[in-house]
Amino acid sequence: MNASVLVTPEALRDSLAGERPPLVLDCRVFRGDEKPGDRRYLPQSLSLDLERDLSADPGEGGRHPLPSQSDFTATLQALGVTPERPVVVYDDSGGQLAAARAWWMIACWAGHPDAHLLDGGLAGWQMIGGELVKVPVEPANQSRWTPSFNDDVLVSVEVLLEQGGQLVDARAATRFRGDEEPLDSIAGHIPGAMCRPCTQNLETSGRFKSPGQLADELPKGEALTAYCGSGVTACHNILSYAVAGLPLPRLYAGSWSEWIRDPARPIATGDA
Repeated sequence: MNASVLVTPEALRDSLAGERPPLVLDCRVFRGDEKPGDRRYLPQSLSLDLERDLSADPGEGGRHPLPSQSDFTATLQALGVTPERPVVVYDDSGGQLAAARAWWMIACWAGHPDAHLLDGGLAGWQMIGGELVKVPVEPANQSRWTPSFNDDVLVSVEVLLEQGGQLVDARAATRFRGDEEPLDSIAGHIPGAMCRPCTQNLETSGRFKSPGQLADELPKGEALTAYCGSGVTACHNILSYAVAGLPLPRLYAGSWSEWIRDPARPIATGDA
């Protein structure tokens, strides 16, 4: 994979006006008192929700465990996703919440051959004067696509403990060190992990850094595994490896919120 996993706002605008428009999925996470009516959407976009569509119920598997294959297949079919039609996902944080998670689930796990993330997200679209609408569209046609899921792109906590490998943590450095933990009950990181905050994948404009710069910056190692707090921003790091044209890390979907559920699992603090 390389930079083609991204689509520029200009290219998306052109393709939406073309004969073969992509299926556009709005993956924004609602914050605070925000309500659906407060938002504006890209034209022709459908809603794909982190809690409802991209996660199972929180519990032993962490705060955002993956849905079952059958549940996610039903979600994709209800949206009308087919391998023949390109898919573009976007959010309002450069892909960090939760468009990169959607891209990973659709492209890497479900195996869709033509899935992309909008580089720059909603802000990038607005910067080129892209049209916004008041409500997302409803799915027009249900598909019959049955994905061939690839579980080799995943690693469970049991396999992680058995096989090891180099972990890459996508959380902020303050959470990695254990200085603060705003979401989970215990602070720190998995011993041996390297800290690569997903915010470092983006330019100040909100667009991804160049493939060459990412290739220079991203952590290297054997058997790379990406994780974060709950398996969401870790996907942003995986996407960055794809942009850079590097082999993709596996995803530890349960991430820190699953790891700390067993008090016997080791915890590290500080920079190492």
